[in-house]
Amino acid sequence: MAIIMRFLLGSLNGLLGPVKAYAIELFREEHQALGLSAVFSLWAVSPPRLGGLSFTTDDVGNVLSISGLALIIYQITVYPSVEKSWGPIGFGRISGMLSIVLLQSYPFIALLSGLALHIVISIASVLKNILTVTIITGLFLIQNRATEQHQRGAANGISVTLQSLSKAIGPATSGALLTWSQKRMDASFLPGTHMVFFVLNLIEALGILMMFKPFLREKKRSPSDQLH
Repeated sequence: MAIIMRFLLGSLNGLLGPVKAYAIELFREEHQALGLSAVFSLWAVSPPRLGGLSFTTDDVGNVLSISGLALIIYQITVYPSVEKSWGPIGFGRISGMLSIVLLQSYPFIALLSGLALHIVISIASVLKNILTVTIITGLFLIQNRATEQHQRGAANGISVTLQSLSKAIGPATSGALLTWSQKRMDASFLPGTHMVFFVLNLIEALGILMMFKPFLREKKRSPSDQLH
């Protein structure tokens, strides 16, 4: 099930492929390494008439820099202790649910302006990065604990292959989705970017579902497993 969830995560990243491609052309090299640029860069630089924030590349770079710094602090100081208390599965479930709520709020953030917009989007960017890294790290831990030591290489190989396959399929779907959403800005049901974030949340919700029984059960580690 951990492999399937990583496939779904790859699908989510694949749907954001055009966003990543556009961001690569827009941002300087030092900004390309920050993970959240693949999530909201195209949306942030889009004009308000298309539901975007009308940010400049410098604005987006500043937001991503803040997110990167906060993420480093979180990974070093907070995540290890929280993961020990909640476990990767429980922590991943909570993070996934919070991520859905946060992601669906992005179109409403675009209604803000000025300093309030910059503050809110910076906070949302930090939270989204933290939640995403929490889920990904948890999936790695679950997968490694669910397989024997001699099978971990094969399991990781299969999961990465499926993840790469989904990233190849995703851009074709996302391109059509983004184009279609921009043509329905005045629709009565999920207009404009609301539909884009809704579809992404459906994929994430399916991944969260896979983290519950009977799809996923955490393997109890024996003393010998803990030595490896």
